[in-house]
Amino acid sequence: MDQDVNVAVRNPPDRLVVGVSGASGVIYGIRVLDALKELGVESHLVVTRAALLTLSQETDFSADDLTGRASVVHKLTDVGASIASGSFRSLGMIVAPCSVRTMSEIATGVTSTLLTRAADVVLKERRPLVLVVRETPFHLGHLRTMTALAEMGATIAPPLPAFYAKPASIEEMVDQSVGRALDLFGLDWTPVKRWAGLRGPTDG
Repeated sequence: MDQDVNVAVRNPPDRLVVGVSGASGVIYGIRVLDALKELGVESHLVVTRAALLTLSQETDFSADDLTGRASVVHKLTDVGASIASGSFRSLGMIVAPCSVRTMSEIATGVTSTLLTRAADVVLKERRPLVLVVRETPFHLGHLRTMTALAEMGATIAPPLPAFYAKPASIEEMVDQSVGRALDLFGLDWTPVKRWAGLRGPTDG
């Protein structure tokens, strides 16, 4: 472990806070947890009630299938959990998917659940906060909220498909978006297909 002369640890521990909220696209949260496990990164999960409802509508996974993928699971109402404190050191936090309600609550700083409190903590500690916002189209209120969050230090990362990767399935599209989001924490996940430059003849 790298240390300064004053014994302060320079590198944060390999752990990431993962929030899963009630927007469509709960599979993004599932694959984030799968990726972190493959990468050997400790995951601290908090899930909203709406996310569990979405899970039952969009997938064949149970709540246990979701939570069983995490290293540590925190109750949504447990505002005294470790991830509610700035002294809990981590690489940051990702919310995947992130609903407009969750995004808006984080932007106001008036947090009512552990998920949004943990996100607020990450912002105040100047750690990366990545919000995989799943909504379309956006109205002006949504856009202003995203602007406010970007100004506060969050990264807004809608899961838009990368067609240059030539995905052959929905699964590949999901994994590409998840991997690119994890890039923002310095985590390199194998399924990501990276742009290698133009190949062959081009128009012009």
